[in-house]
Amino acid sequence: MQELFFLFGDSLTQQGYDEFGWVARLSNAYIRRLAVVNAGLSGYNTEMALAKLPLLVPPPSHGRIRLMTVLLGANDARLPNTLGVPQHVPLDEYRRNLAAAINHPQVREHDPRIVLITPPPVDERMCEADDRAKGIDQVRRTAEVTKTYADAARDVGRELGVVVLDAWTIFMERAGWKSGEPLVGSKEADQDPDSGLPSLLRDGLHLTPEGNKLLYESLIELVEKTWPDQTPDALPFVLPRWDDVEAWKGSKS
Repeated sequence: MQELFFLFGDSLTQQGYDEFGWVARLSNAYIRRLAVVNAGLSGYNTEMALAKLPLLVPPPSHGRIRLMTVLLGANDARLPNTLGVPQHVPLDEYRRNLAAAINHPQVREHDPRIVLITPPPVDERMCEADDRAKGIDQVRRTAEVTKTYADAARDVGRELGVVVLDAWTIFMERAGWKSGEPLVGSKEADQDPDSGLPSLLRDGLHLTPEGNKLLYESLIELVEKTWPDQTPDALPFVLPRWDDVEAWKGSKS
């Protein structure tokens, strides 16, 4: 039975196959070693995702989850009382939901190695432009609020002793941000349309090919440092190579 690399999240995970995104890269890296399962649910906040988690996590008899990512918060961080179907989840509830997902009995039954990924930053100008194109003339996301959710995810990981991939900081540093400066992506910061967050976020929220590549490379680097025996090169093929003479001796199929 092939073991699993289980990816639990929102659209940032669901869309991870687009344009050879981070999920596609991960699937390619672990092919014939782990079955990468994309359990991304576009538009979901942590309350919605937690409610559906029992339907998504298979029993160990159907494939043990060896590695797991949790990437949620982009939708929780949408401002409350804004146009459209509500997505906002208050910060304290967000923390509780993340912890509940990580400690869910169906997850713990697998005893997986979990990576909690913080929500990446947002670009306010790009988000507003995307909303205006949809007929929504209202601020629904801010860089500062998204930062508080990334901070909260980081805190939850520390409290639970779970490995954290700080995508927020990784993306901000790639965009040229330094601590103490106005947040890149906020209206207070200067914006270079050819670099910074626009090169990483296609609409201010979802990832460009470059953003996907950055997330994938950061995740693989974290796995290499934290669990060197769980890298693609360290794991054996589920079935033997075609030229493994010893493995094929006496085999009829």
